[in-house]
Amino acid sequence: MSVSTITTSGEPTAEDIGKVVDELERSWAAVVTVRRQSKEDVGYRDIYVDLDGEQIAILHAGDEVTREVKPGHHRLKAHNTLFRKTLDMNLAPGEHATFNVINKAGFGTYSVLAFFLGGGPLYLTLERETSNG
Repeated sequence: MSVSTITTSGEPTAEDIGKVVDELERSWAAVVTVRRQSKEDVGYRDIYVDLDGEQIAILHAGDEVTREVKPGHHRLKAHNTLFRKTLDMNLAPGEHATFNVINKAGFGTYSVLAFFLGGGPLYLTLERETSNG
């Protein structure tokens, strides 16, 4: 950071302070990571991930996506075309929030009806990881 204009008194001007604040705000960031890497995941059917209304990924088994965001309130949505999950979060500067999405087998997934329909429901889980420390 450099302050280009100094008044004759040696103090920065309001414009200089504004530039420094703008630069600091641009440098503040938080990070969101969404993983589809659970051993519980059945491994098929895509999971679509949106962050603040923008699609950021279509996750296949083993994938992950990471996005840098401004600190503050954010909404994470995931769906597998049948089930939808939404999580709201507030992120602080420097915070890294990590989430796991899982397509799980459940009631009806491997039923006779599912056999005739070509597939049964896969239940969607969206959870925030907790840090160990």
